[in-house]
Amino acid sequence: MLGAMQDWDLVVTHLLDHAAREYAAREHVTHWADGSRTRTTWGQVKRDALKMTQALRAAGVGKGDRVATLAMNHARHLVSWYGAVGVGGVLHTINPRLFDEQLDYIVNHAEDRVLLYDAQFQPIIDRLRDRWPTVTTYVCFDPPAGSDVLGFEEWIGAHDGDTEWTEVDERDPCMLCYTSGTTGNPKGVLYEHRSTVLHAMAGVQPNLFDFDSRSVMLPIVPMFHAASWGLPWAGTIPGVKFVYSAVNDPAVLCELFEQEGVTHSAGVPTVWLGMFQHLDSIGKDVRDIGKLGTAVIGGSACPRFMIERLMKNGVRVAHLWGMTETSPIGTAGAYPWNWDDMSFEDKIELVSKQGRSAFGVELRCVDLDDPSKELPRDGQTAGALQIRGPWVIKRYFKADEDATVEGQWFDTGDVALIYPDGTLQLTDRTKDVIKSGGEWISSVELENAAVGHPSIAEAAAIGIYHPKWDERPILVCVAKQGCNVTGDDVIAHLRDKVAKWWLPDAVEFVDELPHTGTGKISKKDLRDLFRDYRLVSEDAA
Repeated sequence: MLGAMQDWDLVVTHLLDHAAREYAAREHVTHWADGSRTRTTWGQVKRDALKMTQALRAAGVGKGDRVATLAMNHARHLVSWYGAVGVGGVLHTINPRLFDEQLDYIVNHAEDRVLLYDAQFQPIIDRLRDRWPTVTTYVCFDPPAGSDVLGFEEWIGAHDGDTEWTEVDERDPCMLCYTSGTTGNPKGVLYEHRSTVLHAMAGVQPNLFDFDSRSVMLPIVPMFHAASWGLPWAGTIPGVKFVYSAVNDPAVLCELFEQEGVTHSAGVPTVWLGMFQHLDSIGKDVRDIGKLGTAVIGGSACPRFMIERLMKNGVRVAHLWGMTETSPIGTAGAYPWNWDDMSFEDKIELVSKQGRSAFGVELRCVDLDDPSKELPRDGQTAGALQIRGPWVIKRYFKADEDATVEGQWFDTGDVALIYPDGTLQLTDRTKDVIKSGGEWISSVELENAAVGHPSIAEAAAIGIYHPKWDERPILVCVAKQGCNVTGDDVIAHLRDKVAKWWLPDAVEFVDELPHTGTGKISKKDLRDLFRDYRLVSEDAA
């Protein structure tokens, strides 16, 4: 016997239909690279997306075809997300910070048909377009005055928007994102309409993004990174106001926070570090620049001092964990039932962890040496983190084999422990964890403790070969501008924060640390830089 409810496929275009119908006049703001600002509304976003759908049809683009973007955060980019899926196509967001070889691989592997891009990336287009034989249409979002390239407004302006979305099934693909490719070629993650809508519905919950119709979101996380954490989809449900900046300059971001009444923001820890440094330089703090009430922090583990500073400024910190393969939300900083009875220190301690899983995903840890052995949720036993759920990858794009293990569990590559109440705490990446004398040392905990030093801007811990202990940690640090700090100062700072045998055998200072295209510290590149490094003393630990 079947149920007796209406059929209504969970397709992404329903999200925009809802926002345009219920919140048509709710505006969006874009601060462009040239310093100008433009404004639009949810109603106009839908009209422009329908025009783009017509333009794609005129270009011969149809169901399943890939439509790529090479762009920063702005409202025209938002339009393109819905215009691409509106024609039945697959939106493919490309990270412009990748190397040419990676860009070549991604565009050709995806077989993109159309590529929309920002003017600042024209040199990339000019340099590589001859290597991308499948791309037949190039459109510039913001062409300079007098340019002869096809501009976005001109392209969609040739159409009236009097059309309907292409009909698709909820299991059809809608978006393609590639992993950052730190080991081997990037891998494509193909999201479907159903998984994306379910993810969007989960994202608006109080325990996650905590959106309502009054929310003003400034997403610092790029729209090319892990589906911008699902924000362009989730924001339609309560009709939030988006404030976009095509440049991630801390001074510009702080100005937008203040002038546009930003209540929510989302970004990686390095972004917040830059904003703190700017605020310090002008003698202000977060509470002085507007109405920020929720800061979503993800991409890498958030240092304790950062959480403490935000919370002391009255900001709720949602520490989010996820990855491209999980759409990306896996966990977020849900407050427990006894939050109001907890001390401030206990609150900081809890929020410093990665939170609890959203409904729709399940987590478990398995033994690092024996993956068939599931570990207890005791808050003490760390292992390889696995996840499953309706917005978690089953197989990579064009791959013949599933990416998941028996029972549809996906191996995240993270090392973590889970507490009895379900709270997740990441301790490392499986490829970054340091094994010294048969015991595991968390590079993440060392790094977060190190950047708590007032003179340290960034820090990274890596394992160096040791003849007795196999590996020992060294700490590579970047000092804050104008600060004089020594390795001994850092070691002294760490002594009461980590186990004695975790203390690094050496502290080295560099002008900057290598980063991936998504802004994370590249441990692979750092290990390459220190591959010939030898410890002065090999009697440590």
